[in-house]
Amino acid sequence: MLLVSLIGSPAAAAPSPIAMTETEAQAPTLPRIFTARERATTENRILAERLDTIIPAIMREQGIDLWLLVAREYFEEPVVASMLDAENMHARRRTILIFHDPGDGKPVERLTVSRYGLGGLFAPAWDPIKQPDQWQAVAEIIVARDPAKIAINSSDLHQFADGMTLSQHENFVAALPAPLRQRIVSGESLAIRWLETRTHPEIDLYPSIVRTAHAVIGEAFSRAVITPGVTTAEHVQWWYRDRLLQLGLEPWFHPSVAIQRQGAKGMLEGAEVIQPGDLLWTDFGITYLRLNTDTQHLAYVLKPGESNAPAGLRQGLANSNRVQDMLTRHFVVGRSGNEVLALARADAIAAGLDPSIYTHPIGLHGHGAGPSIGFWDKQSSDNRGDRSINANTAWSIELTSYSTVPEWGGQRVDFRTEENAFFDGKSVRYIDGRQTEITLISAAQ
Repeated sequence: MLLVSLIGSPAAAAPSPIAMTETEAQAPTLPRIFTARERATTENRILAERLDTIIPAIMREQGIDLWLLVAREYFEEPVVASMLDAENMHARRRTILIFHDPGDGKPVERLTVSRYGLGGLFAPAWDPIKQPDQWQAVAEIIVARDPAKIAINSSDLHQFADGMTLSQHENFVAALPAPLRQRIVSGESLAIRWLETRTHPEIDLYPSIVRTAHAVIGEAFSRAVITPGVTTAEHVQWWYRDRLLQLGLEPWFHPSVAIQRQGAKGMLEGAEVIQPGDLLWTDFGITYLRLNTDTQHLAYVLKPGESNAPAGLRQGLANSNRVQDMLTRHFVVGRSGNEVLALARADAIAAGLDPSIYTHPIGLHGHGAGPSIGFWDKQSSDNRGDRSINANTAWSIELTSYSTVPEWGGQRVDFRTEENAFFDGKSVRYIDGRQTEITLISAAQ
């Protein structure tokens, strides 16, 4: 009965889009969850537009006229996995995709050298009866098109662009005529640009996805789930997992819940019982309609007689909000992740704050493709932050600032925050707002 009431009937209309907002709703209402058919229809529509618009743009941007992708069943590389339609959940046997730009403004060819079609998004280009050798069929396609550059996904640095395995590479090179082997180049930038770029339909959809995650966090941080003096941190973690099963949704990592408490050192986790006066932290993310969320929020368990969190805790969150502002105003197209990190940290430190910034791209993966902006264990330049920031990218604005709390005897407290945002090339906007007030959980029912 619960699932039926949540997802509606197969004929139900898809939920209306939610507008992007800078102000996070208090106790947000859970949007209606799409049916399986609605999800498939939406995913396929978005994928078709991505292939039509992003592929020609990035191939021409990078000066690549042929891009070869290879995956095997249950061993899909990240890029191929993102190009499978909703009915083809895995590569079949060996799936080979070829993109070819013939130039002169002509449409980019999308070919599949495999035994099975891919939802009409790629044209079948292999007849095993005429050419039993799949790799030779690939070589013949490439020879006929005579590309100047043949990109394959191989990268020392980026896992998203390192999908060509050793055996696949050896078989491919062996089949390719010797003169063409010299034209093989890395498709690293193609892979990252494909994965990091968000289209308008995705951004139209993203607020409802983030709102769904926010609504589940709102349930978790309430008396419906937490009974002070009884509920443990790990109970809330597993409540998240059960709730997502009810909703037909999936987490992309096991949720985190921890406690900071006056007089206690660090984060308390696991079987620790939640008590009045505790500052709670959660890290929670879902995958829905192929897009990911990643959110960290704070809640305070009121003591008897309290109506708000202590001023020192509220100021601590405000300090983290200030670091968010300092970070996002330095987003500029062409500026590297390392440059943004250095500028934001310098601003925060000059303002007397104690920041740690570890912001990352988000989208088709939770920790998405693109330049990193710091790491929690490294607040200096890193080669993973060398790439430039591009327009039409989504981000998890993830960071913390440490503040001393007078009401806790000057104890140093960690005010972690993480909110999903979109950079359109001019400014960063939060997809479904950000937390600016600590969630309150009453001590008494």
